[in-house]
Amino acid sequence: MILAIDAGNTNIVVGCIDNEKIFFVERIATENNKTELQYLIDFKTILEIHSIPFSELDGAILSSVVPHINNVMIKAVEKLLGITPIIVGPGVKTGLNIFMDNPAQVGSDLIVNAVAGLKYYGAPLVIIDMGTATTISVLDEKKSYVGGVIIPGVMVSLNALVERTSQLPDIAVTAPRKVVGKNTIDSMKSGIVFSQASALDGMIDRIWEELEYKTAVVATGGMAGAVIPHCHHEIIPDNELTLKGLSLLYYKNRT
Repeated sequence: MILAIDAGNTNIVVGCIDNEKIFFVERIATENNKTELQYLIDFKTILEIHSIPFSELDGAILSSVVPHINNVMIKAVEKLLGITPIIVGPGVKTGLNIFMDNPAQVGSDLIVNAVAGLKYYGAPLVIIDMGTATTISVLDEKKSYVGGVIIPGVMVSLNALVERTSQLPDIAVTAPRKVVGKNTIDSMKSGIVFSQASALDGMIDRIWEELEYKTAVVATGGMAGAVIPHCHHEIIPDNELTLKGLSLLYYKNRT
């Protein structure tokens, strides 16, 4: 069994995986000032809540888009389990053909999702990841990573709206009953949820038009559950996609 960690700008996703079986998926807040001991306690608590014996963990893997907390998390895992995690980055075998201007700039989370997407959904494929930013990755019919799109995330948009206006309140990200709101809160909910859903539908259409063929579409990330049900296109939800990718990369790269 392995410990898989995916560190994003807002949340850190933690899970335990045995080959393709995922025992749990948990999220903790990404905090830049936490010490290795604090992250160690977070990881230890999660494992204990799910009754995972430390002795059953024989590996770990870390994907991160927050480089300045990497060493802290690595040391936390080493102290907790006596294991140095594999770090997703340059030198890690992925099996992907990446056709980008600078392949090294592609986020490790996007690579992890692409590896899992190819394994479980095939190609061509569009992958949506709804975190701090909403990212769209495109895999063509030749199974190559050919590029993507970056959109301001749901919470980034909401926070900017609330912070830049004097009379708009903070709201929960849930869809209202109607697109046309009858009050301020419902109007804001409509603008946040339905505009993001419409943006995704529109981008999928434009991607298909550019590729000159349609693809399957899969979505993951913390905000996907709030938005994807309101898209018009058929989009497969998979909240475990990133952990599946980390598992695949671990077993591809373990020594």
